[in-house]
Amino acid sequence: MQQNLDTVVIVGGGTAGWMTAAALAKVTHGRVTIKLVESEEIATVGVGESTIPMIRHFNQLLGIDENEFMRATQATFKLGIEFRDWGAIGDRYLHAFGQIGHRSTTLAFHHYWLRMHQAGLAPDLWAHSINAAAARAHRFMRADTSLGHSPLAEIVHAFHIDASLYARYLRRHAEKLGVQRTEGRVLDAQLQENGHVRSVRLASGAQIEGELFIDCSGFRGLLIGQTLKTGYEHWNHWLPCDRAVVVPSASGPDLLPFTRATARPAGWQWRIGLQHRTGNGHVYSSQAMGDDEAAALLMRNLDGEALAEPRVLRFESGRRRKVWNRNVVAIGLASGFMEPLESTSIHLVQSAIARLIQFFPDQGFNPADIAEFNRQSDFETERIRDFLILHYHATTRSDSAFWNHCRNMDLPDTLRDKLDLWRASGRIARHGDELFSEVGWLQVLHGQGIRPAAHHPLADALPQSEINDYLDDTRAVIQRCVAQMPSHADFIQAHCAAAKDLETC
Repeated sequence: MQQNLDTVVIVGGGTAGWMTAAALAKVTHGRVTIKLVESEEIATVGVGESTIPMIRHFNQLLGIDENEFMRATQATFKLGIEFRDWGAIGDRYLHAFGQIGHRSTTLAFHHYWLRMHQAGLAPDLWAHSINAAAARAHRFMRADTSLGHSPLAEIVHAFHIDASLYARYLRRHAEKLGVQRTEGRVLDAQLQENGHVRSVRLASGAQIEGELFIDCSGFRGLLIGQTLKTGYEHWNHWLPCDRAVVVPSASGPDLLPFTRATARPAGWQWRIGLQHRTGNGHVYSSQAMGDDEAAALLMRNLDGEALAEPRVLRFESGRRRKVWNRNVVAIGLASGFMEPLESTSIHLVQSAIARLIQFFPDQGFNPADIAEFNRQSDFETERIRDFLILHYHATTRSDSAFWNHCRNMDLPDTLRDKLDLWRASGRIARHGDELFSEVGWLQVLHGQGIRPAAHHPLADALPQSEINDYLDDTRAVIQRCVAQMPSHADFIQAHCAAAKDLETC
């Protein structure tokens, strides 16, 4: 007879821990006791301040009001990511959310645009994206689905958030749903005879028992790594950056509705504007640049006065060989690390939670369920890994040993196959439930200078004049729509500005 779980223990708070606690409390409807153990002594990493649109689904699951959430987290809106100096110094392009153009009944929009581009007749690709056009104009509004087929109904947004404030906000929400929080530092864990975790021991001597344990202890991986000795698969040979120096600064002159990622000689720098400050970080390879030099480079390139001393974080890109091992599921940094180049850190927490809900166990912990959970986790991270590698590899930069290495490094077969297909025909293959869409791949491939030798032959079925009119009309409609949108700053002020005395951290 099936025996359902009684108790889930989450080790670690922060964004990962409190997202997990809130979601599990919501979906278990009080039938499972959810306990979270965290210590105020342990600081969270706090680098994941940029999100992608799927976070809106998570907030909707919890019944969170978006304006309230934005005020509580000092959030701004995000329409995409601007990449500077990646393909070559001086280059600039956007990876904008949402679609580009409109799909015809036969082909994706980009095939028609590509035909005209190869003939030297196509305008800028991003002029056909409402998200990109609005981002460039520093304008924003939420999608208005009542407008039918208007581009204003197709705006797709995410957020820039203060991750520490988001964790605090979720804690309040989760505790209202019945999550039991224990303050204390976890020292170690005790195992059952079958190798499953029985309990965790706190510095106070207290023991907390459970049946399913969620490891949200960050890079430490207290349960998944230290206790169960789950191996780690390193990806440093493809993603060579292994450190980040981070610092908040005073807000710049413009409240930008996009993240900025600027390539540097040994890595790249992010800029994320919030309502109360700007988040900055310099991700780099310690083999190519020292910590002091990396910090100095970051400090020279801030938009406003630094609000703290820079902190250096160390990490290793890769993943656990098993994200779910026995009765322990690793979520967040405990499961692995994908650098924040495409803002996937919080999304990977969200997708792991969704997958755990899908395969939520009973006390039998069926091995087939665990194996499928791990297979799906591996697939997701491998495809994200490939997308990140593309940014480094697709470059003509030769100004440093770092970029020479990236340009010439061997690639995973899965990425090489995608590149071969694009180069040959302009086709983009998206497999299964991989995260990034064809439009996302298109923008990075084109934005970083990889040009296909041909276009889809069926794009030649239409007269060139008809395609030209099609492109012109799309571009003109988007320009008119953007002109109707308020500025990003004005929209926030009107709908979701945080109180001036909101406590920050």
